[in-house]
Amino acid sequence: MEAFFISLSAVAVAEIGDKTQLLTLILATRFMKPLPIIAGIFVATIVNHALAAEAGVLVANWLTPHVLQWALGISFVAGGVWMLIPDKAGDAPDEASRFGPFVTTTIAFFLAEMGDKTQLATIGLGARFHDLFSVAAGTTLGMMAANVPVVFLGEAAAKALPLELVRGAAAAIFFALGIVTMLEALGIV
Repeated sequence: MEAFFISLSAVAVAEIGDKTQLLTLILATRFMKPLPIIAGIFVATIVNHALAAEAGVLVANWLTPHVLQWALGISFVAGGVWMLIPDKAGDAPDEASRFGPFVTTTIAFFLAEMGDKTQLATIGLGARFHDLFSVAAGTTLGMMAANVPVVFLGEAAAKALPLELVRGAAAAIFFALGIVTMLEALGIV
């Protein structure tokens, strides 16, 4: 359960203000059909994050535990630094809407998530916990927790969130994961 809850909370906080959340806002205002957009986000995220968690588990199997702990610790700290850099709406891909809200959302969200902070975090969490299901389920629910309100509340919610504070909280979570992982590598924790 630890893998699930850490994955859920890390991604839910990290997603706030992320380019995929901005993409969600764009799609919600373009289509104004919440259920197909939410379904598209879910399908894209579960596929993307299951693949990412599996990649993390595979990487963990290739490296020695000590090297893996150091690599993960450093990558979590680097992820924390990256969390402090705000995304821009222009970073979200502009997909043609001729396919309707579900297909457009699924494709756009899957592509936008490639190489994104939350996808890379999912890889790291998969490597750390060696639990594909719990990590993919946790990160997917974290993604949904951050994006579903945006679909329904739209721009008003996006303007009301103190993004600097949220980015700082996300960075703190990743810094903490990195420090704990490096302390484990040193045998302190």
